Formats: sequence, C-alpha cells, structure tokens
Amino acid sequence: MTENRSTFDSLLCAGVAASILLFGTSASYAGDEVNTGYFGNVAILGYDPVAYFTDGRATMGSPKISKKWLGATWYFASVQHRDAFISEPVRYAPQFGGFCTGGMSAKEASANLDPQAFRIVDGKLFLFSGKGGLEEDFDANPAPVIAKAEAEWPAVEAKEFEVRAAAN
Repeated sequence: MTENRSTFDSLLCAGVAASILLFGTSASYAGDEVNTGYFGNVAILGYDPVAYFTDGRATMGSPKISKKWLGATWYFASVQHRDAFISEPVRYAPQFGGFCTGGMSAKEASANLDPQAFRIVDGKLFLFSGKGGLEEDFDANPAPVIAKAEAEWPAVEAKEFEVRAAAN
C-alpha cells in the first residue's frame, strides 16, 4: 500500500514542482480565492460544480451561464445549476480551493486538475489531478487521505497566499 500510495500521490500531483499556485477554501471553506489553473480565471476549468452532485459526473459548463464568486468565474450547464450554486455556493464548491486532494495530503498544491477525476465524500466535492490510483488507493479508504489533506491545508494555503502576495 505504501508503494501504491507513493504512486498515487505522484500521479495525482504531477507538475507540482513546475508551478505551485494556490488559494482557496478549506473543508470549512475559509479562503477567498479559487484555483483557476494556469490560464484565465475560470474555476474547475469551466466544469459545472453543481453537476458533480446532481448528475454524478463532470459536465462542462457554459460561459453564457456563469457567476463570479471568490475571485473566479464559475460556469454552469444550466440556469438551474447556476441558481442552486448562488443559493449555496459552499455546498457545491470543491474542497481545498479546488486543488488536488492527493497533493494537499502530501503538503503540496497542484493547479493541474483533471475535472473528470473527482469524488464526492460525505457531501463534499474533492478534485484530483488525475484518475490514476483513485480506485485502488483513495476509494478503498478515503478518510485518512482527507484527514491528512485537511490537516495540511492551512499551512499550504498560508504559504501559497504569501507566494501570490509577493508576486503581485
């Protein structure tokens, strides 16, 4: 399992060393920004956060149905999804500011995401930078990964805010 865990973390967080970006929200959603990747200012690379819950799958949103929140633009597949998000954004927003959950558990923040690589656990959306290892490692026992990510998030978030502030 340790070798699989290492492979899982490596696969999920490829590219962390190349560019670490962060901001965000913790499990309690305390941040004021969201991961928008390397280009643009669109959350979850344009995928609809509500669709993960209502449709059980990653669904591309539309720039024509959008909402600005936490410094990013969020796209939705329908007006109903946008309205649901507006009424309860914290319910639908991904944990850890939309950064890779596996990376967060390894004290890293990867702006790389695969919106198709997600899990909903206890009514919360967790995103990953790839599908490799999800079924074998995360699905088998998500609680320790989530707990470690929650424990690491405040330090990673603070570090990344300092980096962003220094860059601006």
